[in-house]
Amino acid sequence: MSNLQLQYDSLLSHYSNPLEAIALLREYRPYFELIPSLRRPIDSLISIPLPVVQFTSPNLTQSHVQMQCDLALIMCDPDWKVKTGQEIFVFIHRPNEDYSALLQRWRQVEVALGEEYYWLLPWKHRSIISDRGEYHYPLFVTLDYSPARITKGLEGASLPHVKVASPEIESPDIEENQEDPVCDSTQ
Repeated sequence: MSNLQLQYDSLLSHYSNPLEAIALLREYRPYFELIPSLRRPIDSLISIPLPVVQFTSPNLTQSHVQMQCDLALIMCDPDWKVKTGQEIFVFIHRPNEDYSALLQRWRQVEVALGEEYYWLLPWKHRSIISDRGEYHYPLFVTLDYSPARITKGLEGASLPHVKVASPEIESPDIEENQEDPVCDSTQ
């Protein structure tokens, strides 16, 4: 795997943690202010990496579709445990992805959001009503490897974006590549 791909994967895994996703939103203040409660941040935001939605319209050819964003950040009221209707879609610039391809991913998400859909939420959040949000916000993330034309294009199109430092890449662990034995609790 190339070093750039490792940086992308490290950032994706980093922002899969809701607390780290909040740190990302801190870089773009208008979205940071959407978080319902900073006293209970874990209960205020659901971070879904490579999200999937289920469409409810019977005339569509696919009922489940993976959104073309890297993360979906869903705001929740921590007291009532319900979605607030505000959804942020994070697009991390991928290695060797050009400006047009990055924008195309956002446009595909916009088209999908025009349909009635339900989120396929992580198991931990299965009790939250997962219907579509009312407000959709894109956030583009660039890294050190991102060409200047990407940032220039995002600024020219007035699209919200942040530039983050490339994450530290952990050295591969020898044990990480070995398979763990499967433990069957029924035996």
